Amino acid sequence: MTLLENWRSLAYGDGLNDKERERLWSGYFAIEKGIYEQILSDPSQVVEGTVKELAEKYHTEVLIMTGFLDGISESLLGYENPIETMDEDTVVKIQIDPEKLYYNMVAAKADWLYNLPMWDQILTEERRKELYKQQKASGTIVKGPKIGRNDPCPCGSGLKYKKCCGKNK
Repeated sequence: MTLLENWRSLAYGDGLNDKERERLWSGYFAIEKGIYEQILSDPSQVVEGTVKELAEKYHTEVLIMTGFLDGISESLLGYENPIETMDEDTVVKIQIDPEKLYYNMVAAKADWLYNLPMWDQILTEERRKELYKQQKASGTIVKGPKIGRNDPCPCGSGLKYKKCCGKNK
């Protein structure tokens, strides 16, 4: 199994009872927060090294680092880490896109991350509000106007909806 498969099996699989899973995730979130605090203190910095080296740098286990790399993968600038196939000796790079990262933190409902004080130095309060609203609006479904049974059919047949596409509905 790859590191990612091991991480996902541990974090999402059936091997742990509810209490053990809760302990795993609360520990993970605390470590994750610490890593983000370091990364966001210098957001333009490019962090590079093997998975094992990064785990050592951030004082965590390789499996936890794998989970972190999986979580941040969609918020990176111009480089895609080989998340699916990496092992502890795979060289990875972390170079964040601050706006993508903030947006994705809001999407994950990770308020302990998108409310970190470091964001004040990275994005203006106005921009954070815009990104927050954009993300929340992205999940909103907007329905078009309802077609009445006596309205012309939208397929263009010239018939009333009830005699065309609305038949049998």
